[in-house]
Amino acid sequence: MGPCLCEYQQCGVKLFARQWIRETAGTANFDQNRSALASIHLFEMMSDQMSGSWDGTYDHGSKSDDSHHFERLYAEPMYDAFVCPLTKQVMRDPVTLENGQTFEREAIEKWFKECKESGKKPVCPLTLKELRSTDLNPSIALRNTIEEWAARNEAAQLDVARRLLSQGGAENDILQALKYIQQICQNSRSSKHTIRNAHLIPMIVDMLKNSSRTVRCKALETLHIVAEDDDDNKEVMAEGDMVRSIVKFLTHEHSKEREEAVSLLYELSKSEALSEKIGSVNGAILILVGMASSNSENVLSIEKADKTLENLESCEKNVQQMAECGRLQPLLRLILEGPPETKLSMASYLGELVLSNDVKVLVARSVGSSLINVMRSGNMQSREAALKALNQISSCEASSRLLLEAGILPSLVKDLFTVGNNQLPMRLKEVSATILANLVNNSGYDFETIPLGPDNQTLVSEHVVHNLLHLISNTGPAIGSKLLQVLVGLTTSPTTVLDVVSSIKSSGATISLIQFIEAPQLDLRMASIKLLQNLSPHMGQELADSLRGTAGQLGSLIRVVSEDMGTEEQAAAIGLLADLPERDLGLTRLMLDEGVFHMVIPRIRKIRQGGDIRGSRFVTPYLEGLTRVLSRVTFALADESAALALCREENVAALFIELLQANGLDKIQMVSAMALENLSQESKNLTRFPELASPGFCGSFFHCFSKPPVITGLCCVHGGTCSIKETFCLLEGQAVGKLVSLLDHRNENVVEASLAALSTLIDDGVDIERGVTVLWDAEAIKPIIDVLLEKRTENLRRRAVWAMERILRTEDIAYEISGDQNVSANVSMALVDAFRNSDYRTRQIAERALKHIDKIPKFSEVFPNTR
Repeated sequence: MGPCLCEYQQCGVKLFARQWIRETAGTANFDQNRSALASIHLFEMMSDQMSGSWDGTYDHGSKSDDSHHFERLYAEPMYDAFVCPLTKQVMRDPVTLENGQTFEREAIEKWFKECKESGKKPVCPLTLKELRSTDLNPSIALRNTIEEWAARNEAAQLDVARRLLSQGGAENDILQALKYIQQICQNSRSSKHTIRNAHLIPMIVDMLKNSSRTVRCKALETLHIVAEDDDDNKEVMAEGDMVRSIVKFLTHEHSKEREEAVSLLYELSKSEALSEKIGSVNGAILILVGMASSNSENVLSIEKADKTLENLESCEKNVQQMAECGRLQPLLRLILEGPPETKLSMASYLGELVLSNDVKVLVARSVGSSLINVMRSGNMQSREAALKALNQISSCEASSRLLLEAGILPSLVKDLFTVGNNQLPMRLKEVSATILANLVNNSGYDFETIPLGPDNQTLVSEHVVHNLLHLISNTGPAIGSKLLQVLVGLTTSPTTVLDVVSSIKSSGATISLIQFIEAPQLDLRMASIKLLQNLSPHMGQELADSLRGTAGQLGSLIRVVSEDMGTEEQAAAIGLLADLPERDLGLTRLMLDEGVFHMVIPRIRKIRQGGDIRGSRFVTPYLEGLTRVLSRVTFALADESAALALCREENVAALFIELLQANGLDKIQMVSAMALENLSQESKNLTRFPELASPGFCGSFFHCFSKPPVITGLCCVHGGTCSIKETFCLLEGQAVGKLVSLLDHRNENVVEASLAALSTLIDDGVDIERGVTVLWDAEAIKPIIDVLLEKRTENLRRRAVWAMERILRTEDIAYEISGDQNVSANVSMALVDAFRNSDYRTRQIAERALKHIDKIPKFSEVFPNTR
């Protein structure tokens, strides 16, 4: 087609348009055909644009600068007539001014508004000429033409996109197809309906499996645009495994994929149905909670993850999952603000969760008071849910204190003691008892200061303790064991133990408590043993009498100790046996008869040799208890031949010497030193003196024939034949050096016990001078002087003064001490101080020591100044 034909066609269009206008102007049809007029106006504009472009092929029309941007996105040309001069965008609602210029309605209205606000008269944005009127005439024909053009282009673009996606072409082709779809959706919301009906959504989802990361990101972005504000498209996406696939992207290494995936999930989560679907994907909520609290994700991803979780809260199951993952606030909010049914289900679920201590504190602070109110006044089902939740959060110190401050204790005790129509079922009384045990054992609170009601009774009041003892005896083992744990907690505190002891004595419940030692239930048995162990320092003799007089209880306690080593129950049982009065000879004989000591000794040796229980967390209290139980046999040596035989047979002295080296176990070292003191006290009675032969007839008259034979190998302290096994001699057992090394121990009880054991070498009944020499040779004198000077406790000072008085009896050693002027001065002043400021007995010993000093010149030179 040549230029002439082109021009002819253009002129024809214009002539037709003008002729039509003349014929309809001034007629009734003119207003009715205003839209047609606009179309003819469009035709004229198009014909003008086509001028000079016809060279035998069509070049898609003359395009504005902005229309060039869309060149690849449109199957048909976009003409300048479609574009608003103000927005440079394709018009959706074109309107025409009185001068025939066409604009987007919203844009021209904004223009006129700005003119008015600036005080100017309205002008045309293109011609800048003043307008008589700001009336806007809808260009219906133009709008219809644009819509038809857009529809044809959309159809063509969708066809191309479908073809590219279905063929799985090159990366650039897929990206272009996804771009087409995004552009169509962004043009109008109604276009999303077209996307759905064209079955493009499953094709886009398939692109999530593409090997190209760029394609995957673009697919996620496209799905987001397709789903945005379109519930129907979201329903389509809910079908199949699409949601699960999107969730998997949250764990991808590339941050852009994670960002696009979480943005898409946020959009989908706006649908309640999809919220439930997202929550049902295994791990989805856990991942989202991790992203929302992450320090490594970008801010946008964190924000989207958090908002997604907020949307997912519309489903109660999701809220429960969030709570499992540590996001408790939604669940707590529903407990506080939700409808009754929701409050009940959330509280019930809270009672099933395993919570960290920090979370328990958060829960107690947030909903503790609310749960306590429900526990007080709700129906039975609500009270059960509240009790179970309170049970969960009462097991750490901080949260239990918060609950006590919120006033839980009076209601809890009331629930336990109430009988009749309003009483709790036994299964809930068990929960109440558990909570009470948690509060008492974890809070560190002083329960004698918390009133339980208007009568100001407390948990340690006699009436309350009697009620607890009654419940322990008359309920099942589950409740009984928990209430025994309550008493264990109360007797552990020095501020409440005496009140409980007094109440137990007044109730006559000692025998009943001891009988629980035989209970088959571990919790009940162990709680009983722990309680008796706490009571033993205050009513030890009463417990010992009851154990002797009650058939079977001591045997049951021994059986617990003799089972597999290293359990908490065994540590408590041996601790109870160890706490009983050590000088109760009747109990020791009973323990000898029961074979307790023969059972204890191999267990101590096994532990010391690195037996199976070295890694047990109860090994230390267990070993301490075993050592203390064994030590009680050393208090019966003088009165019980079986005790002496046992110590010889098992070489008990050597075992205690070994235990002196249990570094870090102060109580074991102290008890071992005390046992060695008892054993060493018997050495002077057990040493075997040699039998001298008779001098004969001549020897009786002539002394030259009666020279005493030379006997070697005698103990220099005890004067006879000694051994560690038979006579428990500390020298023969090489225990002196080990005891001396403990004199500078940080624990004064260990020091006192060690000094007491060493003092047996300079006690009455032995060769004191040689005993002092032994201490000198073992370098024990200086540590003893140091103990005297430190004055750590009154008992320790008394023992040190006693030892110094014995040492100063030996003049050679006293002269050696006086050789150091500083030492002699310090000793003198320490003895003077003891004489002046100690009790009567110590003053007497110090006075004797000072008399020894007065006889030594070097000491006496210092002594006048200190006298």
